[in-house]
Amino acid sequence: MGRMEYLALKSSDPDTNELINSDINDLKIAAKKLIKDATKLGGLGFGTSFLKWVASFAAIYLLILDRTNWRTNMLTSLLIPYIFFSLPSVLFNLLRGEVGKWIAFIAVVLRLFFPRHFPDWLEMPGSLILLLVVAPNFFAHTLKDSWVGVLICLLIGCYLLQEHIRASGGFRNSLTQSHGISNTLGIILLLVYPVWALILHFI
Repeated sequence: MGRMEYLALKSSDPDTNELINSDINDLKIAAKKLIKDATKLGGLGFGTSFLKWVASFAAIYLLILDRTNWRTNMLTSLLIPYIFFSLPSVLFNLLRGEVGKWIAFIAVVLRLFFPRHFPDWLEMPGSLILLLVVAPNFFAHTLKDSWVGVLICLLIGCYLLQEHIRASGGFRNSLTQSHGISNTLGIILLLVYPVWALILHFI
């Protein structure tokens, strides 16, 4: 084997620093162009679909919190219809198809014949899958894809926010108590998508 030579990169070298700085500036310019082109191509619809993903994952996050350490008297079961109406089309169609039917079938069999092996925390996700699979087309397509579904999401978000603030003892407490900030931010994220979608619908 021949002798291997390595080049040492000296950060103190002024030429090296200039090269790195120019590369970083090129990356910034490329990122700005990418964002600009994406907004031109997708327009406001891109923002709406992105916010729909954010809202769905915020609702799932709040559902997980409720099943673990955020036990309150609030109707967190309202997160199930919220997820139903805000779930992005890709996931909605996947879970409404054969995949969702198999998951629902397994959940029902476990619940009926092996209730001891069906944990309590699976009740809500199981209800969501059942709702996705068995909902009539009127709910799954007509209402979900209209401003009525968005309005239902907005009402659910507003109700959960005011219940969370009241249970915390005020808005300030909802931001300062333990787990208060994450819960409050999660609920506020529920409101962003329906507000944006309704503004775009009525403009």
